[in-house]
Amino acid sequence: MSDTRTTDVVIVGAGPIGLELAVALKRAGIDYVHLEAKQVGDTMWHWAPRTRFFSSNERIAIAGVPLSTLDQSKATREEYLKYLRDVVSIFDLKVNTYEPVADVRPQAGGGFVVMTRPLRGEQTYRAKRVVLVTGGTARARKIDVPGEDLPHVTHWLPDPALYFRTRVLVVGGRNSAVEAALRCYAEGAEVSVSYRQAGFDEKSIKYWLLPEIKGLIGAGKIKAYFNTCVSRIEADRAVLIGSGPGGQGGETVVPGDFVLLMTGYVADMALCRAAGVRLSDPCEVPALNEATMETNVPGLYLAGTAVGGTQERYRLFIENCHVHVDRILAALTGQAPPTTAPRPEVVQMPES
Repeated sequence: MSDTRTTDVVIVGAGPIGLELAVALKRAGIDYVHLEAKQVGDTMWHWAPRTRFFSSNERIAIAGVPLSTLDQSKATREEYLKYLRDVVSIFDLKVNTYEPVADVRPQAGGGFVVMTRPLRGEQTYRAKRVVLVTGGTARARKIDVPGEDLPHVTHWLPDPALYFRTRVLVVGGRNSAVEAALRCYAEGAEVSVSYRQAGFDEKSIKYWLLPEIKGLIGAGKIKAYFNTCVSRIEADRAVLIGSGPGGQGGETVVPGDFVLLMTGYVADMALCRAAGVRLSDPCEVPALNEATMETNVPGLYLAGTAVGGTQERYRLFIENCHVHVDRILAALTGQAPPTTAPRPEVVQMPES
């Protein structure tokens, strides 16, 4: 075990809001350690290649650094990840990548012990304050059916070209599912879609994708099984059952070489639980003071989409989490909190 390092603040998570906070702390002269379980912007590596943001570039830019693209369009996953790496380089940020945090433990006399488990061996840090910026989409949402763990089943969309001239069943009916279906179809896959509702919720689909998916289904080029749920997955097929009025009735067998379970994502609130943060079930929304972003555990702050726990109806995105940085910085420096903006309206579409 290495010697324990002492610092003012430990930041956990190096997504856009975590990096924006690191820039703010560095500018303010606050000593900090920045820890990331994998690579900068890790969650976005789960997105399919060339996925475009829904938010405009200026809304997802951080730390005052402009975000521009070659064709002035909304940024792709690759462009934004490169942008985040550029921010790290511009401000010469020290991010301890591939150093996953195993435990955050409040101390009786104040402060925290943070334990990590990188490949080089367990590390320990002591900090006066901790900020968790761990995101709201850390893990795929499981559907808990037989066959879900078979090798031809995935909860993420890799490069759609992998499915050229194969039979693909896409499960889900929101933005990620529709995009997966369209992109696999465009690469020459035979695509079917299973969704538990009677049709797509237009508010949850990017406006440029909805007419296309409707047109392809209407023309019979993509087969849609609405009002169905997956009962089990086998080596070369999936079995669907009706999920409500208008469902297929009984069992429907859908042949498939691959199954893409685009059923959403859940937040990993394990560190919050370990530290004693109160979480409201079932979405595990953490208890905190929105003026300062401090949780019920003194000295422990949250920022970014983790503030919403697992969001069933999206209301927190990169673009409306920038203010978390201002609030935390004010709290750490003893300044008055910035004026609280009105709570954003509930929407249903993630930025990706």
